[in-house]
Order: sequence, then structure tokens, then C-alpha cells
Amino acid sequence: MKWSAEDIRSYSSAKEYVDTAIIPLIGVDFGDGIAQSASSTEYIGLLAAQLERQFTGRILLLPSFTYLKEEAPASSAGRLNRWEEKLADEGIRHVFFLTSDQSWREEERNFNGSLIWLPALPLANMEEKQKTLLINDQVKQLMQLFTAKWRAE
Repeated sequence: MKWSAEDIRSYSSAKEYVDTAIIPLIGVDFGDGIAQSASSTEYIGLLAAQLERQFTGRILLLPSFTYLKEEAPASSAGRLNRWEEKLADEGIRHVFFLTSDQSWREEERNFNGSLIWLPALPLANMEEKQKTLLINDQVKQLMQLFTAKWRAE
């Protein structure tokens, strides 16, 4: 379920079946890294949307957690922990953070959820068909990770 008015109505009535949230972690850079920042945002957004489609009814795709790239992840980690705590209060047992920013890997131990770091791929130079194939291949691998986490409970 997406963070949209229609899907949230469905979520509210089927809350007991939704035990997983995906939070895309999006670093924004307005300087020299602006192109890389935009590319990472597109890539993580496509992956998150496709994962949500594959697991509709079990996953809630939250709005992206956005931060300035110049911020140290440690300073944003406190805000992200509050998101995680609030989700747990609402019955969400599994939280997956999707990111292309490897600096989050240093903060991974501070979260109860699972950090999934994926190097951003340059989608801008790909044809739409290539993008779709690449995203679908990546999603198949991520689906295995999600199902393994669910089985481990």
C-alpha cells in the first residue's frame, strides 16, 4: 500500500495484515553531487514502488525520509529512530530502509529495522525497457530477502 489517500483507507481497514514498512532514504545534494543525488532518488523510488506492487496488502510504502547529503547520517538517525518507534507502536513489525547512500551503513546497528544498501545505477542513460528489466531483476532478489526476514520470525 502506498502513502496515498485511497491506499491509506484500505490500510486502515486491513491494518492487521500489514506488518511491514519500506522507508526510502533519500539524500539531497544541491552542489556537485546533484546529478548523482537525482539518479539515486529515481533508482530507490523505482525499487520501492515495485516492491510495494509485489507485496500489496502486506507492505506500507512510506514517504521518503529525505535529508541533506551534507548532514551526517548520525544527525538524521534520531529522527529516523522516531519513525521506527512510531511504526512499532502501530503494529509494524518489520521496517526496511532502502538507500544508495553507503554512509547509512555506519548507522545500521542503531536501528531495529533492516538497512538495504544498493549502489545507485545510472538509469538516465538507459532505455525504458532496460530500466524495467534491471529494476525487476533487482526486485526479485530483494523479494527473497523480505520473505527470508518474514520466515525468521
